[in-house]
Amino acid sequence: MLLHVHPDDPQPRQIKTIVECLQDGGIIIYPTDTIYGLGCDISQHKAIERIARIKNINVQKANFSFICYDLSHLSHYTKSISTSLYRILKTYLPGPYTFILPSSKEVPKLLKSKKNTVGIRVPDNNIARTIVKELGHPILSTTLPGEMVEEYTDPDLMEENFNKLVDIVVDGGIGGMSPSTVIDCTGDVPELIRRGLGKWPEEE
Repeated sequence: MLLHVHPDDPQPRQIKTIVECLQDGGIIIYPTDTIYGLGCDISQHKAIERIARIKNINVQKANFSFICYDLSHLSHYTKSISTSLYRILKTYLPGPYTFILPSSKEVPKLLKSKKNTVGIRVPDNNIARTIVKELGHPILSTTLPGEMVEEYTDPDLMEENFNKLVDIVVDGGIGGMSPSTVIDCTGDVPELIRRGLGKWPEEE
C-alpha cells in the first residue's frame, strides 16, 4: 500500500495507520532526511527476521540502526553518555548522522551485536520522527536491498518494486540519494566510519 503523508505536517490518521501496521509486525519503507529506509518496530522479532530475509542477511551480522525521536529517547538504548559526547550528539542531531554507541539492556537480545553497540539516528524528518513518537519505540532501520539506484528516491517506483515484500510504502516525497554519515563513538575519540550527507568537523 502506498500512503501519502505530508512531509511538514503529517496527518494523524495516516500516522495512526502506519503505527498500527508496525505494532502488528508490519514492515514499512519510509522517508528520512537522507535516503528512504526499510523499517519495523524493534520489538517485533518476526518483522526483524522478515527484513533480514528481504535483505538476505544474518540478523546478528546486520548493520541495523535505531531511529529515535530525540536525545532523551536515544538515551534509553545506550549506556551512560559522557558530557562531551552528549554535546556532540546535541550539536549534530536531529540530522543526517548515524552514531555508533555502546548499547544498553533495552536493546532487544535479537539485535545485540557481539560488540554490544547500537547505531542510533535522529533524522531531521517530521514523518519519521512522528511515527517513532507515536509508536513509543524506535524503528529498526536499514537500507533497501540491492544497489542504491535512482528508483529508491521515488515512492511510486518503490511501491511497484517492493509491494509484495513490505506492508506500507510511506510517500513523503522524492527522497535523497546520499546515506547518513556514520560516526563511531565507542572509543576515546569519535571516528568517521562512512562519509555521507552530514559534514563532520575535519571536512568543514
